[in-house]
Amino acid sequence: MPTTELNLVALPNIPVIQPGDDLPVIILAALERANLKLTAGDVLIVSSKIVSKSQNRFVDLREITPSAEALSLGEKTLKDPRMVEVALRESVGVSRAAPNVLIVRHRLGFTSANAGIDQSNTGSLGHDLILLLPENPDESAEQLARSLEQKTGVCPGVVISDTHGRPFRMGNVNVAIGVSGIPSLLDQRGYHDLFGRELKATVTAFADQLAAAAGLLTGEADEGQPVILARGLKWPTDAASGRASDMNRPQEQDLYR
Repeated sequence: MPTTELNLVALPNIPVIQPGDDLPVIILAALERANLKLTAGDVLIVSSKIVSKSQNRFVDLREITPSAEALSLGEKTLKDPRMVEVALRESVGVSRAAPNVLIVRHRLGFTSANAGIDQSNTGSLGHDLILLLPENPDESAEQLARSLEQKTGVCPGVVISDTHGRPFRMGNVNVAIGVSGIPSLLDQRGYHDLFGRELKATVTAFADQLAAAAGLLTGEADEGQPVILARGLKWPTDAASGRASDMNRPQEQDLYR
């Protein structure tokens, strides 16, 4: 049965997350403030930033000594070579480098700008602190789902989202970098269209679509809405739960790097 109505709710008054904070407890408190309870089929879309903050994924640039490669790339990209050094440590290779641009192949398997390193909304923690992505976003999504299940008896789907740019397209969009409890991809090959034509190549990035929809509420500036509840979403009963890593294109199929 296809989804005919999808409700997205930004959970209210999520505090500024600090290292060591208990995200499941914070999320449940926000649900209570909104007079909501988790129900079967619910999916939570959680900003990677608050996951990283809770995991203390901060790096102090004052403690970083850039390598020769980082110094060279810093000069080429006009970026702080200390930040370039951290990006290189989080990556397995450089895809593109140009003034104000550093695109790398992240250790998690995707290609992104600056290895997903962030300096926005880090609060009063200092201009020399940068924030890395979660160590293992798929594992973080699974742990969050299981903790919520232990506390409520309901195991929600969880998507950890991050903002990525796109080749050949202007603007950023939210994508899923961690997934638990929902399909990451929906393989519709073998299905038929309205006129009976068999689909031969249709594989839908289901988790990315949900992350992008939630991004309309999370925003990128001072919205302060890092957790979104999605209710009403449906997917085929025979579709297995996936991981965000399932969506990384194998290198042998990549025609653009």
